Amino acid sequence: MSTFGWHGHATVRAASLAGCTALVLALTGTGAQAHSPSHHHRDPARQTLGAGDGWASYGTGTTGGAAADREHVHTVRTWAEFKAALADGGDAPKIIKVKGTIDAVSEGCEAFAAPGYDLDAYLEAYAPETWGMEQDLSAEPDDSQEGLRRASAAAQDTAIKANVPSNTTIIGVGRNAGIKGASLQIKGVDNVIVRNLALESPIDCFPQWDPTDGSRGNWNSEYDTAVVHGSTHVWLDHNTFTDGEHPDSEAPAYFGMLYQQHDGELDIVKGADYVTASWNVFTEHDKTILIGNSDGESTAVGDRGRLKATFHHNLFSGLVERAPRVRFGQVDVYNNHFVAKDGYAYSFGIGKESQLVAEHNAFTLAKGISPAKILKRWNDSPLTAAHNLVNGERVDLIAVHNAEIPAETLRSGAGWTPALRTAVHPARAVPALVKHGAGAGRVR
Repeated sequence: MSTFGWHGHATVRAASLAGCTALVLALTGTGAQAHSPSHHHRDPARQTLGAGDGWASYGTGTTGGAAADREHVHTVRTWAEFKAALADGGDAPKIIKVKGTIDAVSEGCEAFAAPGYDLDAYLEAYAPETWGMEQDLSAEPDDSQEGLRRASAAAQDTAIKANVPSNTTIIGVGRNAGIKGASLQIKGVDNVIVRNLALESPIDCFPQWDPTDGSRGNWNSEYDTAVVHGSTHVWLDHNTFTDGEHPDSEAPAYFGMLYQQHDGELDIVKGADYVTASWNVFTEHDKTILIGNSDGESTAVGDRGRLKATFHHNLFSGLVERAPRVRFGQVDVYNNHFVAKDGYAYSFGIGKESQLVAEHNAFTLAKGISPAKILKRWNDSPLTAAHNLVNGERVDLIAVHNAEIPAETLRSGAGWTPALRTAVHPARAVPALVKHGAGAGRVR
């Protein structure tokens, strides 16, 4: 057994399919810029979010580092260079061009391990037959295996988190740019653009066992691929979010539970506001996108009236849940393609005081998956769900949910009408459009 487990690792009448393909070709042409209505500029790194393109275009809009002078335009190829570029010049406008794949954990999990930490010893010490299931591990001393795990986790936390300042554009150069094993912290800032990157989810090298989590205990992990925490005007465009070399399907189970080393792909929390996610791919992940992290009243005070986000022309494929799960925010989800496979739980999580509008989306569900599962009620919050197709057929998502799951009845009518949208395409055209246009490597 490895010491650390696995690691290192608007509505338009439906057109025919041929018509949709013609529409795709007409819209995409030979370049990807037709997909994103950013201001035209010969250098993609200086392109900005176009007017009316989702919530991130509201008010002052989102320009990232478009105004950067030459001294604040960096081309980086290593994790050290990337973090140094982020720190250069504070909040002065900056552009960071990523070439190739940057690995934040290039030396492996062993580089973060505190002396004496050993997964085998950890498993032996806290096995249910030894430790029991009634007390957590928080009081364990620093020289215990749990204490050494905490120290190891702290070292990883410092190493893989990258704080993104205000007025910054991070963009991949060409078709093969990416960052793996890192957590982008867009925290307490304004005006950030992240584009054209393959972002491989970080793995938590040292997840914690909590025997009191649920009836069977659970492994809890840290590190979102990107977190928008209390920040405003953020545009995420043409990125690919994936578990890459470390899918959950290859993770072991300890104590009868998945040794979970992933958290979210994108979280928008703690009063964040004005976010647009366009033409991204979110794939092969469990807890994908969380908007609003708590129902608690102390959190709600900072979240009410905020957490406004737009998702359009994204591909959500092979996910389990949270695409997205929403609390409080006015969230507009249109022209996305959702592909559900075995293991699918739900797409839209309807949470406390959420105001979700889901329109003109296409769903491709594997055999045996009911459209009733697309919506999941966590709280009694009304939503708008209209003009959506499931396997090519128009489906009233709220009606089919209520018919099959009457104990969790949902109400219709989110109470607001999105105004910040680019061209709204018919849902039947969306799968082909997204296939041809979404994901990293298409901005050039």
